[in-house]
Amino acid sequence: MENKIFPGNYLLTFIIKNFYVFCHYTSTRLIAVSIKSMKKLTILLTLFCLISLFVSPSVFAQNTKFRPSEKAQKWADKQMKKMSVDEKIGQLVHVGINAKFFNQTSPEFLELKRQVVENKVGGIIVFVGGVYETVHLMNRMQELAATPLLISSDFETGVAMRFTDTTNFPWNMAIAATGNPEFARREGIIAARESRALGVQWAFAPTVDVNNNADNPVINVRSYGENPADVSRFAVAFTQGLQSGNVLATAKHFPGHGDTAVDSHRGLPIINLPRSRLDQIELAPFKSVIDGGIGSVMISHISLPQIDATKVEPLKKSIKASYTESEVINENTTLPATLSPNVVTEMLQKDLKFDGLVVTDAMDMSGLTLYFNQDEAAVRAVLAGADVLLKPASADVAIRGLKEAVKSGRISEQRLNHSVHKILAWKHLLGLNEQKMTPLDQIDKTVSADETRLLSNEIAESAITLVKSEAGVLPLKKDQKVFLFGVTNGEDRNFVANTFQRTLRQAGINFEAVILDERSTENEMNEARKKASESDVILAGLFGRVRSGAKNSVGIPESGAKVLRELLGSDKKVINVSFGNPYLLSNFPEMKTYVVAYGDMTSLQRATARALVGEIEFKGKLPISLNEKYPRGIGLSLK
Repeated sequence: MENKIFPGNYLLTFIIKNFYVFCHYTSTRLIAVSIKSMKKLTILLTLFCLISLFVSPSVFAQNTKFRPSEKAQKWADKQMKKMSVDEKIGQLVHVGINAKFFNQTSPEFLELKRQVVENKVGGIIVFVGGVYETVHLMNRMQELAATPLLISSDFETGVAMRFTDTTNFPWNMAIAATGNPEFARREGIIAARESRALGVQWAFAPTVDVNNNADNPVINVRSYGENPADVSRFAVAFTQGLQSGNVLATAKHFPGHGDTAVDSHRGLPIINLPRSRLDQIELAPFKSVIDGGIGSVMISHISLPQIDATKVEPLKKSIKASYTESEVINENTTLPATLSPNVVTEMLQKDLKFDGLVVTDAMDMSGLTLYFNQDEAAVRAVLAGADVLLKPASADVAIRGLKEAVKSGRISEQRLNHSVHKILAWKHLLGLNEQKMTPLDQIDKTVSADETRLLSNEIAESAITLVKSEAGVLPLKKDQKVFLFGVTNGEDRNFVANTFQRTLRQAGINFEAVILDERSTENEMNEARKKASESDVILAGLFGRVRSGAKNSVGIPESGAKVLRELLGSDKKVINVSFGNPYLLSNFPEMKTYVVAYGDMTSLQRATARALVGEIEFKGKLPISLNEKYPRGIGLSLK
């Protein structure tokens, strides 16, 4: 019998874990050291494993449901009796910060303090910042907060996605390329441990979007792939690993951001699909993680005309974009999912039976701000079913809108209390009622330990995928004259390929390098052409990576693309490596050798270099289809 959610070793691990819990709660006497007890244990384990073969995975998933206890509910009741309506409203709003050192008299510190003390906000989402600066600042805010703050962050690749100088895990698509969900579970366990050490209780991960649109500019390698069953397996594994460490996991971006060609940081994507199609693909992984006990779901700024046909018009004067300088405005669109009761209340909470925390995507993204002012957006999001309003463009305006709506009766106090009670109960479950401060002296004992680095390397070495290979080109040889031609869609050409270059040199490969970006001049392009003409082999490192809000996200600059086309049209041997967007082969079908690394993380760059020189094998398999000739599951080996 095929198990679609818990395959192979992960199912066995999951069964044993739940068996241990079963034994612990049914008879502590089984711990006694006696032959009789051991016989009982063996018999029970055998029966449990036999039963598991005939029981749906969702039955086991129910045993791991991560929800506040009765004790947490009572604590929430007690806290609410002390709170005014204004204090309750504050709990629904979470503000954001890029942490760095702030003197307590600085404008940045005082503004964050005002949000905590005067607006009584319920939490803070931390973006990019240093480890100690961020934790220290959050401790200061926790000291000031009358009700403990719920601290959150986007930890899709572990804590390093937001905390500088820490160890990154590869993107989800790289993990899926290994074919082993156990990697996702182990990543979740480590991410939880490090998250708690950094004072973050709520992780906005995993991304469970099914990336079935090659032109998607914002999800791409953040997804586990194009197959709903695969996405489900890896997402459930990560979720259970993360929540086993008492960190709240979040499935995003509901109801699915995978089949879009517009970045919701820049505009409002439209998914004009019927419910039947959504059930089959987009919603399937959400259902799996919900059945698996995930604690929260993030709602995206996406228009679904066949689910909610409510028309919306662009504002005559919208808020200045927070994430992009170039917005995509659609005159004929419908209500964003974030504000739609059809999506949040009916589809998510009633149809999928989700009763955990519902959080909006950032309220200052253009997918929302182009069409709604922040006060009206806040009110509509709560009426749609959201519990937490994440990062409004103006917390003051959002809170003012909520206060007016409660005062007028547009939002009932009962509706307000429903979300506040949930939020407070979760804060108790996450231990904030007992300890809201984070000790600084434990961080360097926990974060970025050897276990993190080793797992990141293990994943990377199992993920690198050889899609096409021209005969005789690989592996690279020490006596060849190699030219490294790099192209990046960031402003990081001076260091983006450092690990890749260092590893190649350590392997004895001698080369010269030129890396182009959007700012590159004709002289720099000519230098690349000259060095390429003098080489035996050209190694093209293509850093077209997901860059939320960027106009050229997942693409490579035209200057680099132009030179690459010339090189591919020459008689030179060209080894192409995608350190980001795996779909680049579609733009350059003339590539004869194509390797996908799925990202630019240190571990992925190192593993790629080692595979190119033959130190390790190419083990990865594509979790997505590039075209009919290169479908999902393909992955070559040099042996």
